[in-house]
Order: sequence, then C-alpha cells, then structure tokens
Amino acid sequence: MVLQLDMIQSVALAVVVLLLGQFIRKKASFLERFCIPAPVIGGLIFAILALILKQTGIIEFQMDTTLQKVLMTAFFTTVGFTASLKLLKKGGVQVFLFLIIAVVLVSLQNIVGVSLAKVFHLNSLLGLSTGSVPMTGGHGTSGAFAPLFEKAGAVGATTVAMASATFGLITGSMLGGPIAKRLIEKHNLLDKNMKKSEATQEAAVTTEATKELIPGNFSLAAFQIIIAMGLGTIISTLLQKTGMTFPPYIGAMFAAAIMRNISDITNAYKTPSVEIDLLGNISLSLFLSMALMGLKLWQLADLAVPMIVMLIAQTVLMAAFAYFVTFNVMGRDYQAAVLAGGHCGFGMGATPNAIANMEAISSNFGPAPAAFFIIPLVGSLFIDFFNAGIITAFMNIFH
Repeated sequence: MVLQLDMIQSVALAVVVLLLGQFIRKKASFLERFCIPAPVIGGLIFAILALILKQTGIIEFQMDTTLQKVLMTAFFTTVGFTASLKLLKKGGVQVFLFLIIAVVLVSLQNIVGVSLAKVFHLNSLLGLSTGSVPMTGGHGTSGAFAPLFEKAGAVGATTVAMASATFGLITGSMLGGPIAKRLIEKHNLLDKNMKKSEATQEAAVTTEATKELIPGNFSLAAFQIIIAMGLGTIISTLLQKTGMTFPPYIGAMFAAAIMRNISDITNAYKTPSVEIDLLGNISLSLFLSMALMGLKLWQLADLAVPMIVMLIAQTVLMAAFAYFVTFNVMGRDYQAAVLAGGHCGFGMGATPNAIANMEAISSNFGPAPAAFFIIPLVGSLFIDFFNAGIITAFMNIFH
C-alpha cells in the first residue's frame, strides 16, 4: 500500500516530525549536549519507521516535496543576507584569517572525500557527500546539494550526506575539548599573556548589542526574502546558461548578498538581520524535517564500509588541521588553542557545536573573548556562502 501525501499534507507532517524532535531533545540531555537539531532527531525517527513499514510491506510513504524546495531556497536566501563585507572588514585581520583557514579546510575535506571515493571505485559525488557538504556544511547544505548529486547519478547521496552530517555533529563535539586541552598544556599557554586587542572585543560587543526582535520588522524581512528569491530566479537562469551545474538556490543567495551590501553602503533601506535570521531558522527547520523524512536508509547497506573509512579520514583531517594549522596560523596563544577546539565543532558540525566546545574549554581554563567573536562571525555569516561556491566548483569538475 502506498500513501500519497500532497504538498500541504507533507509540510504538515514535517511540522509534527519537528515537534516530536523538539520534545525528544528536551527529554534526552545527550542530544542537547551534542547540539543535534530537533528536525534531525524527529526526521531520523520517521525515516527509520518508514524503513520498517516499507520492508515489512505494510505501507510506503510518497511525499510532494514542492514546499521543501521553496523552504530550502528561503533558508539559503537568508544566508545570502549575512554576507556583509562591512562586517567582515569590521572584524579585522583575525576574522579574515580564520575565514581563509576555514575555506582551506573546506577544500581539503572535498579532496579527501573525492580521493577515497575513487579508491573504492564509487561515484565522486558520493565522496563529496562525506566532504564539506556534511562536515562544514551540516544538514542544511547536505539537504540542498545531495539531491543534485543523486540527479547526476550518485545513488544514495542524500542518505550518505545526512548520516555523515549527524556523525560530524557528534564527533566534532567530542574532538574539540581534548585537542584544545592538549595544546594549552603542551605550550603552557595559561602562564603566558592572553590579552587580545581592544578593537576585537569592542567589535564583539557591537555585534551582540543589536540582537533584539522588532515585530514590525518581520513583514519587511519576509518581503526582502521574497524579492531576493524572485531576483534569484533570473540570476540562476543566467548562470545555467554557462553550461555548469548550480544548486537552485544560488541565484537567490547572490541576490540577497547584493541587497545586503547595497543596504550597508547606501543606507537607502534597512535590512532587518535579526528577523531575517529567525525566518531563515524556521525555513531550515521545516526543510530539514522534510529532507530527513524522505531518507532511503536501505541505500546505506552497500556503502557502509567505504563510508566508515571516509568518515574516519575526515575525523583525522579535522583533528590534524585544528592542531597544526588553526592553532599555528591564529597565533599559537591561548585564544588560538580555544579557536582550534571550536574549529573542530564548526568544521565537522555547526556553529552551536563550536560554541559548546569553546564554553567547555573556557569554563576550565578561562575566558577567550576573541575566539567567541571570531567563530560565530565566520560560522554564521560567511562560511556557508564560500562553501556553496567551492562545492559547486568540485561538483562541476567531477560530474
């Protein structure tokens, strides 16, 4: 028996799955500790249930994913609105330096993924599905790019990417603390000067001071997102004429970035970033619920061994990169050690995992204000933008 759900029924079920995930997350403390998102929890439970029902021949679900694509585009449009050159400049050299490091890691994650896919004689796009797509990108980027990989012939890419993203959230959270502790103790960093420039701390205060919701701004935020999505369809059409493959949201993300920077430069109109961010989070939660609900878990069986090897390789890469590159490039001091620990959570999971890592480290060894400023700025504002471009380049090279 096949149960066919239309567009409205599918998104309503996604809301139920999301609420289930939120309920379970509150009850199971370890899920909150590892920053596992509620839609991932609820979505995986539904996917497992759907697998059991399908394999036993009881029922099979078929969902209309039209609104999933709309929600995905809306979320990445809000990512585009965060790409403010003015904020990047205000953050100073340290922010720019960490952004470069993060971009280098993204490239290495994809090189490792594609190389191992070739070793196992798999589609290169399955390698990308264990690279920066789930690692630095997390579940949101996985849900956006993996379906494109599947259309290009990489069967099981969505399931692999989502499973890899969940693995990354847990592993990145476990990796950061021990690495930072080792660096701090090995180099006696607590005995050395831990001061950072006043400018960096002032910038941190400046960015935190504006996080207040204004009800009247919600309609303005929604209208700007819709306009950017509309303009994005034109940009995407022009990009497709180059003959290369681009994710469907790329035009909207570019349009939003242009709108944000025009606002910053001219002050001709206001971009309500807090409200845009909140609407983006709602879109992401519903999009992820729908993406996880549709996972075909039976596709993991044949890919289990290669996938385990690939994920171990990504873990080793992240640990080595944080220890030898992030720490050394960011200054070899206490702040750099905390950044290295945070980079593990951020490079294999998401910004909240990085913050959780750094909070655990700083509670034991002392405050690190610069690290707490740099990672949220790069993780929340810039890396998704650059990651999307790099993944698109790899996708077109290895398609």
